[in-house]
Amino acid sequence: MQRAVQITFRDVAHSDALEGHIRDKVAKLEEFHPHITGCNVTVEMPAKHKHQGKLFNVRVDVRVPGSELVVNRDLHEDVYVALRDAFDAAKRQLEEYAHKQRGDVKRHEPTWRQKERAGLNGTEES
Repeated sequence: MQRAVQITFRDVAHSDALEGHIRDKVAKLEEFHPHITGCNVTVEMPAKHKHQGKLFNVRVDVRVPGSELVVNRDLHEDVYVALRDAFDAAKRQLEEYAHKQRGDVKRHEPTWRQKERAGLNGTEES
């Protein structure tokens, strides 16, 4: 990664174990796309919910050449589960982005109607 990972805790006590877990997850993301230029991770507890307990929100911003991928996973009681869900979604987005960059996206043959509209179906009379 070209820049260091930026980790922000809002209304959550800083924990070295949690920060280490986040850094491990970011390192795993680099396996799926080696050209990550930056990553911001925000862990927050937005509001105190009376009936639902403490809920965590995790936001992951991953910068790659030509794009920025944003994942926002809302409200889970366990911060590690919220992190897992957010990084799983970021991994899927990175894989999809890499497939598009490589040109692995499947292209379908045009339908007969599309060919007809474009004049490619060979039915023109000479």
